[in-house]
Amino acid sequence: MVVIYHFTSHENDAVKIWGVPREVAFPGLSAVFKYGLFGVELFFMISGFVICMSSWGRSVGQFAYSRIVRLFPAYWPAVLLTAAVLYLFPTFMKAPTLDVLLYNFTMLNATSDVAPVDPVYWTLFVEARFYLLFAVFVLWRGLTFQRALIFGYAWMIAAAMVTHVNLPIGLRILMPDYAPYFVAGIALYLIYKFGSDIRVWGLLVFSYVTAIHFATIRAVNRDMDTMLVAALITAFFVVLTVIALGHTSRIQWRWLTTAGALTYPLYLLHCFIGYTILNKTRDLAPRYVLFIGVTIGMLVLAWLMHRYVEKPFAAWLKKQLPQAPKPRPADDSASATVILPRISFGATSTPPGPAASSAAASATPGVPVAAATAGLGVGTGTAASSGTLNPTDRQR
Repeated sequence: MVVIYHFTSHENDAVKIWGVPREVAFPGLSAVFKYGLFGVELFFMISGFVICMSSWGRSVGQFAYSRIVRLFPAYWPAVLLTAAVLYLFPTFMKAPTLDVLLYNFTMLNATSDVAPVDPVYWTLFVEARFYLLFAVFVLWRGLTFQRALIFGYAWMIAAAMVTHVNLPIGLRILMPDYAPYFVAGIALYLIYKFGSDIRVWGLLVFSYVTAIHFATIRAVNRDMDTMLVAALITAFFVVLTVIALGHTSRIQWRWLTTAGALTYPLYLLHCFIGYTILNKTRDLAPRYVLFIGVTIGMLVLAWLMHRYVEKPFAAWLKKQLPQAPKPRPADDSASATVILPRISFGATSTPPGPAASSAAASATPGVPVAAATAGLGVGTGTAASSGTLNPTDRQR
C-alpha cells in the first residue's frame, strides 16, 4: 500500500517524479491509491501484536538485543545506499552532510530534529518510542496478561489527557494519533493467546474509536473522504481480529513468509531510490509500465538486500553481541489481583489461534499476521514464547 501510494499518489512528490500532478499522471486511480497513506497504521497494529508476542518470557535486555539484531542489519545498508543515490542524483533532496549521515545511523536523529536520509524513516522513531514505553512500563517487571492490559488502558488514557491539555512533551512521547494502533495490536495478541475476555475487547474497542477519530482528522487535513478512511481503518481491525480469533488457521501459504521478510527492506529502500529511477526514466515508457516495472525492481532489490546483506549481517551481529540474561519468572499470581473480576465469554481453555512457537521463523503456518511480522522492522528477531496456554497463563 505504502509503495503504491508513494509512486503514484503522493500530494507533492508526484509532481517531482512525473512532472505533472497525480491526478494527471494516474487519472482515476490516484484517487484510490492515495489511501495507501494509511498502510503505515496497519503496520503499527501488527507491530503491537508481534512485540507483545515476542516479548513474552523475555527480559528488557533480551528485548533490546532482539530489536537491535532485527532492525539495524537492514537499516544501516539502506541508509548508505540511499545516501549514495542522493549524492549521485540530488533530485529530491540535497545529499546529507557527513554528520547528518552518521547521526542517522543511530536511528535517533529525530530527537534532535535532524532530517532522516529518507523521509519514510520517520516511522522508525515512532516504533522506537513504542519499544521504550513497552520496555519501561511492562517488561521491566515481567510481561503478564494483567500488566499488558493495564499498560494498554493507561497509555490510551494518558494519551487522551495530554491531547486535551496540549502538552508538547507528552504528545511527543505518548503519540496519541498512533498509540491506538499499537494498543490494538497488544489487545489482539492477548485475545490470540488467552482467548476472549471482555476487558480485552473493551481495550480493542477503545483503541478502535480513538483510531477512527485521529484518522478522520488526518483525512480532513489530506483532503480525503473521511468515510472511506473510517472504512479502511475498520477493515484493518476486522481482518486482524479474524486472524487473532484463529479463523485463518488453515491458510498455509509459504510465500507469506518471504513476503513478510521483504517488507522491511522494501520499505527502507523504495522511496528516494524508487523516486529517482522513476524520475530519470519517465520519458522512456508509459507511466503504468514504469510504475509496475520499478515496483518489481524494488522488490528484487529488497530480496537481494535481505538475502545477501541483512541475513548475513544479522547472523554476524548475533555472534558479536553478548546474550542478555534471562528474566526472573514473573509473579503472575500477584499481577492477577485486580479490582474488577475477570469476565469472559467463549472458551478460554485453549487459545483461539495456533501457537506462535518461534519468532525467528517470523511466520507460523496458518497465521498471516505472523508471516508479515518481518515487515517494517516488527519482526521478532529471536525465539518467541509459545502461544499455548499453560497453568500460569490461566492464572493471569
